[in-house]
Amino acid sequence: MSKYDALVPDFSKGLLTVVLQHFTNKNVLMVGFMNEEAFELTKRDEVVWFFSRSKDRLWKKGESSEHYQFVKDMYLDCDQDALLIMIDPAGPTCHRNTESCFDIPVAFGLDDLEETIRQRAVGHDEKSYTNYLLDKGTDKIAKKFGEEAFEVVIGAKNHDKEEVANETADLLYHLGVLLYDQGVDVADVTNVLIERHQKKNNFKGERKDVEEY
Repeated sequence: MSKYDALVPDFSKGLLTVVLQHFTNKNVLMVGFMNEEAFELTKRDEVVWFFSRSKDRLWKKGESSEHYQFVKDMYLDCDQDALLIMIDPAGPTCHRNTESCFDIPVAFGLDDLEETIRQRAVGHDEKSYTNYLLDKGTDKIAKKFGEEAFEVVIGAKNHDKEEVANETADLLYHLGVLLYDQGVDVADVTNVLIERHQKKNNFKGERKDVEEY
């Protein structure tokens, strides 16, 4: 049994076209092909297998380099003849030792930041600043977050674009640690944003100043 048993590709047209996409930064990493056996092995192992057209054999991606492509999720297209696999690569996907077989810029977003913080947290490295903050607890993390927010404000008041960018990076990092500390995923925040995005003309006017507490 596999959690992907509900996926039923159409192999009547030949090999299945497969696109690998990084599960956090969403960069497209490569395109390959699967026959039925490669698909079943990928489901079973949750590691990407291909069918090599040039070598005419099954091929476990990373079998030489050990840069295995671990499956995070899989999606069939509407015609069931193409497969999108979200992966967590153990190393560079391309044989050129680059992240992607396509010449696209390396991306790093909030999902990548979240994954980096998670890895630091489970690694228990005493030299890790992330672990230092998590060990100190919520009050320390919240204090640092507040300090970085104030630094962004100062940069904005100074109209210093570089300072705002740098301090915002620090702010987002400390926000990421705070979210991890609170058990809140970036996906949880994204879902709130998606829900709010559905609402139009939701402005209720300026809030009244607080005169009494």
